Amino acid sequence: MHIMEVVVFAVVLLVFTGCNAQSDVCGIAPLNTKIVGGEAAPAGTWPWQVSLHRNLRHICGGSLINNQWVLTAAHCFSSSSTFGYTVYVGRDTQQLSNPNEVSRSLSQVIRHSGYDSTTSDNDIALLKLSTPVTFTNYIKPVCLAEDGSTYAAGATCWVTGWGTIRSDVSLPFPQRLQEVSVPIVSNTQCSASYDTITSNMMCAGLDEGGKDSCQGDSGGPFVSKSGSRWVQAGVVSFGKGCALANYPGVYTRVSQYQSWINTQINSPDNSTQPGFVTVTADGSSSGSTRLAPLSLLLSCLPVLFSLFVLS
Repeated sequence: MHIMEVVVFAVVLLVFTGCNAQSDVCGIAPLNTKIVGGEAAPAGTWPWQVSLHRNLRHICGGSLINNQWVLTAAHCFSSSSTFGYTVYVGRDTQQLSNPNEVSRSLSQVIRHSGYDSTTSDNDIALLKLSTPVTFTNYIKPVCLAEDGSTYAAGATCWVTGWGTIRSDVSLPFPQRLQEVSVPIVSNTQCSASYDTITSNMMCAGLDEGGKDSCQGDSGGPFVSKSGSRWVQAGVVSFGKGCALANYPGVYTRVSQYQSWINTQINSPDNSTQPGFVTVTADGSSSGSTRLAPLSLLLSCLPVLFSLFVLS
């Protein structure tokens, strides 16, 4: 094969694979052997879960979506100030040592400009970590539901966090990460309980109550298993009390914000853009494919030209 042909092949390979790095690693949790009705989460089960602290106290959850960005809820912040915040990734308990965790301060807080604190519409925010983290079995990004993803009522999802176990009842020592599986509730049914449900939201919970996210879980991930990957469908947003009958938990629908998320992160070479996966009501999924940006292709032209001359 001539030099020129080799280089052209390499560039084509770069175009189709170089910008999908996050899609290659997102949603893979080697330590997660979760089955519906499984036991409490051991360390590493949910490697994208983060704990957001302010002034040394856990206030909200979040999810790692690439090596430097976290997805959470807008209502966790009253402004775009980064002062006093610390993010813990790879954390298991709030009160014992966590040998697999790393911590970062924040360099940027981006609340959705359309967030409405009255209706909780557009309750979503992005946090940029001070420096990137290194992926391990205990620290990995979650995949995100792509625009157009659909979820059937009754489908099982998981919500995780360090929130209270009942309204105003804190987790007992050592405050280990909690998990609960809940079925999705249609927006039509959910609207019978709340009058502010929009297409940017999704709901989940049991009719009889008893399972739900609670205070302190806000901003955390609401995920489902699609094939071999875990995909984040929602962000913990609000609810009436905790686990009350006929009042499901409400989550920000992640698939509505693919464009917004990509625009805010705006990775120069696209290699660290979050991995988006299309989820359908029948449970199937497929990853999105993005072409390399023009800047990446243009950067290859000098090399191509010089090699063309040499050949």
